[in-house]
Amino acid sequence: MTELTAGRAPAVVLRGVAKSYDGKRDAIAEMSLEVGHGEFVVLLGPSGSGKSTIVRAIAGIERIDRGSIEIFGRQVAGDRLHVAPEDRGVSMVFQDYALWPHMTVLDNVAFALKRAKVGSRDRKEKASEMLARVGLGGKEGRYPGELSGGEQQRVALARALVGHSGLVLFDEPLSNLDADLREKLRLEIATLTRETNASVIYITHDQAEAFALADKIGVLAGGRLIQMGEPEDIYQRPVNPFIARFTGLAGELAGKVLANPAPGLVEVEVPSASAVLRARMVGRLEPGDMATVALRPFALAISDADEPSIEARVLDVAFRGRGYEHALALGGNVISSVFCAERHPRGSKVSISVDPAGCLAFSEAEEVAVAAVHDPAADGAEDEAIAFDLTEYAL
Repeated sequence: MTELTAGRAPAVVLRGVAKSYDGKRDAIAEMSLEVGHGEFVVLLGPSGSGKSTIVRAIAGIERIDRGSIEIFGRQVAGDRLHVAPEDRGVSMVFQDYALWPHMTVLDNVAFALKRAKVGSRDRKEKASEMLARVGLGGKEGRYPGELSGGEQQRVALARALVGHSGLVLFDEPLSNLDADLREKLRLEIATLTRETNASVIYITHDQAEAFALADKIGVLAGGRLIQMGEPEDIYQRPVNPFIARFTGLAGELAGKVLANPAPGLVEVEVPSASAVLRARMVGRLEPGDMATVALRPFALAISDADEPSIEARVLDVAFRGRGYEHALALGGNVISSVFCAERHPRGSKVSISVDPAGCLAFSEAEEVAVAAVHDPAADGAEDEAIAFDLTEYAL
């Protein structure tokens, strides 16, 4: 929190919020969350983790069952209280754009100002300025059906920002776009929202998108907020195996803890690799415990034969412009995303070195605890339950 925002009410506060669609499984389970002024918070999780339900509850599109929601210090949802979406003072950008097909691009953007009772001339002027900022100057008179998907999403972004509501919600806005366009719009979203000092809640299942955009990331599973922190904390210090896997692993190796050589570290004997690996401990591990060593891609390097290393065989190799990514067979394990500036042919033997900074060791107890929270069979249930026409809720 900066000096300018110190002492002010947070942009959003959720206290014990819960929501169920079928009365049995919570889409949101007793969730508490705080977003400060000007913060860009990304909620990251797989399908069915509760991401969409959260932003729709904040926007007022969904009614919560329990708990309370405050926006800039004003309670908008709680016990017998539900403030309508149009009265919450938030803007929202949807995955499917939610543009009115019968209205021009200019009118779609200006509508947000019309609801705020801005005069006609000022509406058109401000809408035109915002369209120019998102690269759509000169296309004000076109209709959504005459634009590409990327251009339609730019219109939706312009509409969300033109009203300067202070809080902008993004519901997986880039998931329908190709990779190159996602990268460009991601940069525009980050730049424009920060230029306007907007507070942002952005949901996605894309880890790279989350790490590129966020001031803070909240990782969700089973309707619960499992971990909240800065991107570096989430990546370097995940609290359980689910978060480690969801934020990117090259592979996993099973072994037995031999020793605790230093605070927070363990040495794990991995029979399949004929090696002893040093790893950062997640949870509690004692000598004799069975453990899983999760490997981040940066932990692995193809090394010179005279360095301390482990022997592996190349299964596949892919050119990535700046070099090559290799998939390796290590005993009965497959290790992916091992980068090297040089190409090693399929079937060849290589030596790999392992950096302990990129190794995370989990106990079997941690695995059981995660399985109880995240039910893969439920993935997609939330999306199916809330599928409806969102055009009328374009805020």
